[in-house]
Amino acid sequence: MGRSRRTIPEELLLLALDPATGTTAQPQSLDLGLAGAQLVELALAGRIAPDGDRIAVVMPRPTGDPTLDSALELLRRRGSPVRAVHWIGGPRLGLRQTYLSHLERCGMVHAVAGQMCGVLPTTRYQATDTAISREIRSRLDSAIRTGVPPDPRTAALAALAHAVGLGKHLYPGNEGRSSRSRLRDLIRHDPMGGLVAHAVMDVQNGVAAQPRRSAAPAGPTGPGGGRQPARATADPGGVPLQPRRGSMARAVAH
Repeated sequence: MGRSRRTIPEELLLLALDPATGTTAQPQSLDLGLAGAQLVELALAGRIAPDGDRIAVVMPRPTGDPTLDSALELLRRRGSPVRAVHWIGGPRLGLRQTYLSHLERCGMVHAVAGQMCGVLPTTRYQATDTAISREIRSRLDSAIRTGVPPDPRTAALAALAHAVGLGKHLYPGNEGRSSRSRLRDLIRHDPMGGLVAHAVMDVQNGVAAQPRRSAAPAGPTGPGGGRQPARATADPGGVPLQPRRGSMARAVAH
């Protein structure tokens, strides 16, 4: 995979970045969305493919993107297809920071040091080229307003943006209601993007034990069905929180 094209995780993060504050919208669900976006990018690269509600590695050859290749290797080590909800719901410590640091190295954002409550060091990120974010947003706007089926990358990006709750950030207020509804409808234009987006929403809703679709009522999980991941704790808003380890010496502003 060449580096001339931005990946879906990068574009999702740029969409979520507030140009005024340097913080990211929907930070906790965005972490889930980035893990899902990696799956979509790997699928578009021909490395993985959906197998029902599971993800199967079909070509283990590295893509050349270190972050994607790390995810691909973890999937390969599983040995058998893994449910999308189990993969996305697993711990992804530092994934958002990894992508922010990558965007900084590429010159698309720059870090701004600050302090929280005048004591705790923080880092915010400002876009260095707002034209990139405008181009990404323009693709979504075009798909919403024209009704023309978007390309798979844009469809997947739209599905993930809806899944992590960016609709109200991109199209706020009552005037944005119809655009948010159309953003949600774009989920049907890319099967992999739809599978991953539904998995992201299922993890947020605490639905991870059973497949989303089945012809008959699901029975007990059999051998190879995987273990149900540990239940995530939630903030007062009901959004799953990723596990944290150790003390936090530095805070990254969301």
